[in-house]
Amino acid sequence: MKNSSSAPDNSKLRIDKWLWAARFFKTRALAVDAIECGKVLLNEVRVKPAKTTDAGDILAIRLGPYVFEVEVLAISDKRGPAPQAQKLYRETETGRLKREALAAEIKAQPKPSELKGRPTKRDRREIERFKIGAW
Repeated sequence: MKNSSSAPDNSKLRIDKWLWAARFFKTRALAVDAIECGKVLLNEVRVKPAKTTDAGDILAIRLGPYVFEVEVLAISDKRGPAPQAQKLYRETETGRLKREALAAEIKAQPKPSELKGRPTKRDRREIERFKIGAW
């Protein structure tokens, strides 16, 4: 009989643990929330956090406006340093190109004006003059 506290089988791992170990999310709780909200797709299918992932699976991970399409290369349930975590996956070429294009598009957009809090007395007077057309 297998002991439940023994080392897990290295061929498959829960997807939330893998996302945490691969450093896509800081905590497993954040990984679980993202999976439940549909921000993580396994082979283009929405899954639950307990779904197991294996080497060769394709994950689509949405972080903010960006979507990372990665292929699982290795399984690890331990969160190690970033260089070690990057060996667990390989980003697909199409996913990388889409993400870079979106980053360039976002960077090219004009920045919104930076307003700080309520308008000052002077700002209010200028707004009133603008509204009544005395400009």
